[in-house]
Amino acid sequence: MSLDFVPVLQGWPDLARGALITVEITAVSLLMGCVLGLLVGMGRLNPKKRVRYGLCTTYVTVIRGTPLLVQLFLLFFGLPELNILLPAFVCGILGLGIYSGAYISEIVRGAIQSIEKGQMEAARSLGMSYGAAMRTIILPQAIVRMIPPLGNEFIALIKNSALVSLLTIADLMHEGQKIISISYRSLEVYLAIAVVYLVLTSLTSMALQKIERHLRAGGAV
Repeated sequence: MSLDFVPVLQGWPDLARGALITVEITAVSLLMGCVLGLLVGMGRLNPKKRVRYGLCTTYVTVIRGTPLLVQLFLLFFGLPELNILLPAFVCGILGLGIYSGAYISEIVRGAIQSIEKGQMEAARSLGMSYGAAMRTIILPQAIVRMIPPLGNEFIALIKNSALVSLLTIADLMHEGQKIISISYRSLEVYLAIAVVYLVLTSLTSMALQKIERHLRAGGAV
């Protein structure tokens, strides 16, 4: 059987629009995941603050211990049973953002804890508040150490975004499946989809490498 990429070429505008939606969902989810991950990661730094530490730990345990697909279905199919109706696009962003935030929080916590404790103690001895010392001394150093693992998480988020197609969101995967339903050329369409995802993840990886080199050179710290 010979390959026939004509349906892919004919449906390329739809795939391009789907890829754009994939990028939009990933970008917004990533922003949400970073904010949530930073807050939760810092909330898990001090076990003595039991309530905050307990809530953050529970969130990380539950989200990391359950499949992303189940979480997406809970938002899209489960919440309507509680009379909470959210658009599919919002459910996709919330699901990906919450899921990513749990993993980013561990990256944040690990990076901050890898900084020598003496630096915080020295800053406090000079009269700086805990928040000021964290913002100006600890976090700038921790961010550099976060970049490599964050890069892996960002790439994983792009690939995980394919699951939102099951929520009827017209992302790259969803548009590809529409082409398959008409042309019956599954192999060719999925190969094209794989190439688009590869391009997206490769561009993300190159961008993060440049950011890491810039930070290590001291350009943004």
